[in-house]
Formats: sequence, C-alpha cells, structure tokens
Amino acid sequence: MLTIGKLSEATGVKVPTIRYYEQIALLPEPERSTGNQRLYGKAAQDRLNFIRHARDLGFPLEAIRELLGLSDDPNRSCAAADQIANRQLRAVNARISRLIALRDELQRMLQQCSCGTIADCRVIEVLGNHEHCAHDHHEGAMAELIPPSM
Repeated sequence: MLTIGKLSEATGVKVPTIRYYEQIALLPEPERSTGNQRLYGKAAQDRLNFIRHARDLGFPLEAIRELLGLSDDPNRSCAAADQIANRQLRAVNARISRLIALRDELQRMLQQCSCGTIADCRVIEVLGNHEHCAHDHHEGAMAELIPPSM
C-alpha cells in the first residue's frame, strides 16, 4: 500500500491533483490507515497512470471518465473508445490548424518589421490593431491552446 506522497512519486501526479481526482470521483475513495492516512493499492496506481497518460494526450476529464467506465467492462466492444479517441484526434487537429495560423501570423508580423524604432515597429503596430492581422485568432482560440494545469 502506498501513501499519497508515495503514489505521487510513483505516478508523477501531484498530491493536490490526486485529491482533486478523488473529489470528482475519477479515483475511488482510498482506504485509510489507523492514523487516517490515505492508502492506495496497485489498482489505484494503475488507474492514476491511465488518467495521467490520457491527460498527457490532451483528453478532457469527461472523456477520461467515459474511457475509465469502458475499461471497467473489458469484454465490451472498443467502438465507443475509438469514438472518444477520434473525437480527441479531431480536437488536436483543430488546435494544430489554429497553431499553424498563429505561427504564420507571427512570422508575417516579424518579416514586416524593419527593426527600426518602436515608433515604426510593425510588431507593436499589429499587436495594437487586430485589423492588421491576416488571420482571425481571437483570445478564445488561444485559451483552447493553453493546457489546463490539472
């Protein structure tokens, strides 16, 4: 049996995140020692490794919840898991397209800069007026590109 600190070390998942996963029921309530310390077995470690790997691949928590539910029924068809993975692949491809557009816009902005003074700086000009951009990349699109910390 592992304490929460040892589980954290074994899986690379921070202690507050482990507690959060318990709170939202992605991880089951752990056993407790006589001193009320959380104790985790191999099944909890395996489940947490699954969650961590899925998060590393960008799966949202609800998709992970669905996948965990599917993994609890090993004789079931994997069609539902494939659908979830395909949904994630489409989301990743959409993010890649947005990132490419952002990269292209940044390159264009830098190429148009004459590297003179700030008064004539194309970077400052473009950042100050979105109408100078070639692509639409509003802040909502960028927010989708920044991974959540948990």
